[in-house]
Amino acid sequence: MERKAFRVPGFWVLLVLVAAFGAYAWYAVRWINTDPDEAETYIGFTFAAVAIVGALMASGFFILNPNEARVVQFFGHYVGSIKRAGFHWTWPLTTKKRLSLRVRNFESNRLKVSDADGNPVDIAAVVVYQVVDSARAVFGVDDHVQYVAIQAEAAVRHMATNHPYESHGEDRISLRDSDQVSAELTVELRERARLAGVEVIESRITHLAYAPEIAQVMLQRQQANAVVAARTRIVDGAVGMVHMALDRLREEGVIDLDEDRKAQMVSNLLVVLCGDRATQPVVNTGTLYG
Repeated sequence: MERKAFRVPGFWVLLVLVAAFGAYAWYAVRWINTDPDEAETYIGFTFAAVAIVGALMASGFFILNPNEARVVQFFGHYVGSIKRAGFHWTWPLTTKKRLSLRVRNFESNRLKVSDADGNPVDIAAVVVYQVVDSARAVFGVDDHVQYVAIQAEAAVRHMATNHPYESHGEDRISLRDSDQVSAELTVELRERARLAGVEVIESRITHLAYAPEIAQVMLQRQQANAVVAARTRIVDGAVGMVHMALDRLREEGVIDLDEDRKAQMVSNLLVVLCGDRATQPVVNTGTLYG
């Protein structure tokens, strides 16, 4: 789990180092002036010691940009993480691995999978995520970016096999129900990416189509379904209009129709209302006798 590492503002430590080197320089000059023989013997050793200490202290300086983290390790031991932007100093002789905390997004490859009905479909999704636990992102997996990409493809495949491309009026969630499918995909990806210290913010289907080998057949079926649905609606409307016409004629006493003429009128009205072409009126002028 992530924890905070020790750090202090780098400018304070830098000021202390400058003051210490200044004090050593003043002492060295005074030492040379007061006892040149002893200073000549030991000045080299003291300078080397001061230089080594300065180099060790300098190894603790680093700069952290906004939306970045540094994972601090001391000889393989996890010390902690630092997320505050600025100029810092931490324990010397530590390695400080840089890690981006920015929001990232990527689009998965177009995958060919079989939906719940066994139809091959091409599907792809876009995933938006962010690192929230730097320790897990570095130590939990080898490469958290690659890990999220692979898990996203696995989640898309799993989701596609659990839902049909179209529901065809059945009480099932289809892949074309983008909001519900995206919410389900996001929940599954969050569970998968938690091991890598990653939070999935959003995921959405960006490409969805039947595979090329069955696309033409499915298009014909969609057109047939659309025609049937349109015809059904036309018939429902026509029946209602015929019923209304007969009721009006009966209520207003315009004409009294027997059952045979009523059936003929209903048939003519349905032909007019349900036909896909304009009807040609035929005028009955009676029978001519020679």
